Amino acid sequence: MKDIRTLFGARVRKCRLEAGLSQEELADRAGLHRTYIGGIERGERNVSLINIVRIANAMNLKPEQLMPGIVDE
Repeated sequence: MKDIRTLFGARVRKCRLEAGLSQEELADRAGLHRTYIGGIERGERNVSLINIVRIANAMNLKPEQLMPGIVDE
């Protein structure tokens, strides 16, 4: 099984690109730093629940929309 951080980062990147946002635009909307978003997308960050919600809101998504394929149900 892939690392959950890598899977989540790939999902964030996919959603960000579908929304037509750069890392910098997403970071600005979420109130986070661009390098933090990059770290998430590379699977280097263990993202807090607060930041998951901030990232989802910045892309007009529900937090659970960032989770498909991340965990087995």
